[in-house]
Amino acid sequence: MDIKSQKKELRRQALARRDGLDPHWRIEASLAMADEAGRIDIGPGEVVSGFWPMLSEVDVRPLMFALRAKGARLTLPAILDKTTIVFRELVRGAELIDMGFGTSGPGPDADVLEPTLMLVPLAAFDDRGHRIGYGAGYYDRAIARLQAGPRPPRLIGIAFECQRVERVPDQPHDVQIPEFLTERGLRRVGATP
Repeated sequence: MDIKSQKKELRRQALARRDGLDPHWRIEASLAMADEAGRIDIGPGEVVSGFWPMLSEVDVRPLMFALRAKGARLTLPAILDKTTIVFRELVRGAELIDMGFGTSGPGPDADVLEPTLMLVPLAAFDDRGHRIGYGAGYYDRAIARLQAGPRPPRLIGIAFECQRVERVPDQPHDVQIPEFLTERGLRRVGATP
């Protein structure tokens, strides 16, 4: 089986496990993850990219709001075309528009900001820091673009433990995520879970 097929199957399995979680438990787990905001160093005015949860994803909004309480500016991704996302500022009272995939975000009048911390959605991940996204490559391209800039962002993968797999097939161009936040807490790759 080629790498693309392997990833597709691992994605399918991990998302099926995530979909099988009790919805009330997912809410409690998402709230518990927000308690980890105290362990995330973020200075006033730093830019955090989060994401609007779709389907059975972790709801990172409580975590985002906890980071805003620490002085962070928040952004959500906006799809510009079939290959590109940017991060538009999320401010109180601003109208949110449909972004596709069941998500919402700030409209085109919102400021586009470069995140210094990215909360990265994913379908599956492994203990080496490799992730499987949803297959469109938006985050892979955005991360590569930002890492080539003057201030590469800190990356934290966001998932439930049931999305962990033994090994994600990887390729030389794949970006490794150095930290993951699950219901078990925030941990660096290579650290004991």
